[in-house]
Amino acid sequence: MTTLDEILAPITSAEFFADYHDRKPLYVPAEDPGSPARRPLDWAGFNALLDQASIWNAAHLRLYKDVTRIPETDYCNRVPTQDGQVMLRPSPAKVQVCLADGASLVANEVQFLNPAMSAVADALSRRFAALVGANIYCSFHGVRAFGTHFDSHDVWALHLEGEKVWRIYQNRADNPHVFPPDSPEARRWVETTRGPVMHEIRMKPGDLLYLPRGWYHDALADGGASLHLTYSVTPLDGRALLGVLAQTMVQDSAFRAFLPPAHLEDGRPLAAHLADLARRLADQVSSPAMLEEMMTAQARLSPRVAPYALPHVPKLTFYRVTGLHHPVPAGPMAAPVRWMFAQPAFAIEDLLAEFEGHDPDRLRQVVDGAVKAGALARVV
Repeated sequence: MTTLDEILAPITSAEFFADYHDRKPLYVPAEDPGSPARRPLDWAGFNALLDQASIWNAAHLRLYKDVTRIPETDYCNRVPTQDGQVMLRPSPAKVQVCLADGASLVANEVQFLNPAMSAVADALSRRFAALVGANIYCSFHGVRAFGTHFDSHDVWALHLEGEKVWRIYQNRADNPHVFPPDSPEARRWVETTRGPVMHEIRMKPGDLLYLPRGWYHDALADGGASLHLTYSVTPLDGRALLGVLAQTMVQDSAFRAFLPPAHLEDGRPLAAHLADLARRLADQVSSPAMLEEMMTAQARLSPRVAPYALPHVPKLTFYRVTGLHHPVPAGPMAAPVRWMFAQPAFAIEDLLAEFEGHDPDRLRQVVDGAVKAGALARVV
């Protein structure tokens, strides 16, 4: 299992959180360029992934030239599917013609396409309680796929092959959630807000670059063909809370009531009504139930890696609910316990699959505790 310390080495995770996390960029040259935690793919592995032509579509394999996306119809074929539909599928021959003509290739959502890339994604997801995606960038000498920009997530870039020069600018956007669509106006705005170049870094195989969310940067392939892998790390933000509140507060009659007209008594009834809603919101946000809900939402972002081992399949271990009352614990185990006791019987393997973002050892401990308390019984 890959760890954050292996990804950062020789920097420790303690140093990272003390000095860099959400504060400033970090460049870590490779000590061991062959480490799977820092170089989980090479040219041969990338070619093998691209050769699996049936897994790619126009959304997951994109081409760019001169910071402009190449139209899908320029490198994709219309391919009939077994169900009678028609899809756009990248043509390996057309893709290679575009690359020879100066295009760059971006392969999106590749985090689970080989075990080493998946292990890095899993380590980042669990440590930061975050949704993690991964993109592969293939560029050639003097080619820039994207202009200066910032991202709405933290960036962890692992350099795989060749060399690429990254320019890190002085300025940082304030917790951005989107980047403006590409246009001449947007490019001028970026040039005026990015500030001067703060660092220029030549990335080589096995090197790591961490960029906090919002940091302005760009990159240019140098010295021939270049390949790098970028992990996007996106924890939940306050909008997740708003989504949960929209679902839970509708159960409160006060939130279903109509607002008083603003013209009555100079708006005093409306102001009083809004103040009452604010108090109810504050109570809900600070409640143990909301903490449990957000813990569960974070856990869902980090499903366990469960590699297949066919023809072996797990033997299911069943438990039945005895009817004896069992308390629901506070915290992240509350949802699994409620799920268990909502079933007349269940397999522990089904519990682990249903709550795959939770610690499996803790789930087993919860089941063992309920068995010892008499609330569950093993089905033999």
